[in-house]
Amino acid sequence: MDTMSVTVAPARSATSAASARASTRDFLAGLEPPIRAEAADTVLLVVSELVTNALRHGGGTCTLDLTAHPDTIEVAVHDSSPQAPRMRTPDLSGRTGGFGWPMVNRLARTTSVTPGPSGGKTVRALLPR
Repeated sequence: MDTMSVTVAPARSATSAASARASTRDFLAGLEPPIRAEAADTVLLVVSELVTNALRHGGGTCTLDLTAHPDTIEVAVHDSSPQAPRMRTPDLSGRTGGFGWPMVNRLARTTSVTPGPSGGKTVRALLPR
């Protein structure tokens, strides 16, 4: 089983999300057998969304863990906020968002939110390989 863990720094969230995507690309490129391009794009989209939300709403830092299983890729993002993501009506005017968590739930086979042992939470998405 292939695994990788990356701590995403509290720099600007756009830069940190880009760094998480770059690390994810490197991880996916090293998988055997290789992951399909469409599946890789989906993993990158989910990583970007979960890391951005963790930085924005979860305390400013997070850790990204990726695990390759035979048929799936597990994306796990740990942050210091106990607040779970929530479904809400998307803001079509573009001011407050609301699109990301529903999108992640549509793309993933499963999602889960687990409280951390010393606070915070882990948000997981299991994606088709």
